[in-house]
Amino acid sequence: MTELLRIALVTWCWLFVQGTTAARTRTLRLSDDNSSELNLTTPDLIEKYGYPVEIHTVESDGYILTLHRIPKGRKEHKQERPPVIIHHALLCSSFDWVVLGPDKSLAFILADQGYDVWLANARGNTYSRKHVSLDPSDSAFWKFSWHEMGKRDVPAEIDYILAITGYKKLFYIGHSMGTTMFFVMMSERPEYNSKIQVMIGLAPAVKFARNKSRISYMMEYVAESIVEGLLNLIGYQEFLPQTSMLNPLSRIMCRETAFTQRFCISFMELITGHSTQLFKKKLTVMLAHTPAGCSTRQVMHYAQIAVYGQFQQYDFGEEMNKIVYNNSKPPLYNLKNVTTPVAAYYGDSDSLAPYRNVKNLIGDLPNVIHSFRVPYENFNHLDFMWGKDANSLVYTDILNILSKYRHKTDT
Repeated sequence: MTELLRIALVTWCWLFVQGTTAARTRTLRLSDDNSSELNLTTPDLIEKYGYPVEIHTVESDGYILTLHRIPKGRKEHKQERPPVIIHHALLCSSFDWVVLGPDKSLAFILADQGYDVWLANARGNTYSRKHVSLDPSDSAFWKFSWHEMGKRDVPAEIDYILAITGYKKLFYIGHSMGTTMFFVMMSERPEYNSKIQVMIGLAPAVKFARNKSRISYMMEYVAESIVEGLLNLIGYQEFLPQTSMLNPLSRIMCRETAFTQRFCISFMELITGHSTQLFKKKLTVMLAHTPAGCSTRQVMHYAQIAVYGQFQQYDFGEEMNKIVYNNSKPPLYNLKNVTTPVAAYYGDSDSLAPYRNVKNLIGDLPNVIHSFRVPYENFNHLDFMWGKDANSLVYTDILNILSKYRHKTDT
């Protein structure tokens, strides 16, 4: 199934659930779900596990972006603590990097290894829904894609972190959309290569292999039209926010004791690939915070690059493109501008960032220092943040890469 057909299917299923369960979810009781973490925020959860936490805000393009910082781990480290920024995937948030707790979640592991950890939240998600003049209820608030986030937001966050910490460089870890934004930044603002020590790309979502079949292409094009038409029809500028409707539904249907949990897992795997790594006991907590919302334009931008097989800027249509780009077609991002050392990670069971796409990206990057296949057959897109064995399967290798470059991040 192509990426676009997956998007179309998710959209249809979401609309169906919204329409058929709205009345029912108002009456469902949650008394049998006693998890103490369901309603905790990212800072709450960090504090619960005994780590220090700071909340920082950065203004970019009028949006107020929230950074959650874990300045140190459970043990004191006498050496310098180089900063690491972690940028999440589409529909995710900083919560996803701490949800599994110490020894399992990447943020805590990095903090305990002597790194200054900064968890980013992309504009429009649960923690970055403020603007100097716009409200999320205004359609103008949502007129952005990951292009603006990569070109403006990520550089603003990097500058802020370096100013606070006094370092000249930092480590960048991106998952899925977190990698997309990084490569947009380096393409559009290559001067930021000098501020990154090394980039860790988990399931990079940049290149989408085109199927040469004309029939397959037509199906992708139809799928794009279906997605865009559905979203425009119902007037949604925001895609899959954390709403009072989605929360109760996922808590009830996906809890460990519910017979419907298998359906929740199957639905997730339909999109992201089969896995045996999901920490089922934590599923309701995960889904109480994810999806965390994004703009509809972000989803459509991914749909476009999947259809056209090009890593390109947003396609507004021929007439508007002439106004915005002075050309009928959107410009391509220049990956040759990415001189930062890049380590790329991929899983065999990842449907959203399969090896063929990662290999295609690697071929276009001038400074790939490491290509890592996760040594586990059923490792999918979500397992990079939620996999119960991701610490040993992936994070240990990441620590090795960071360690090799650590001495180069001196103030």
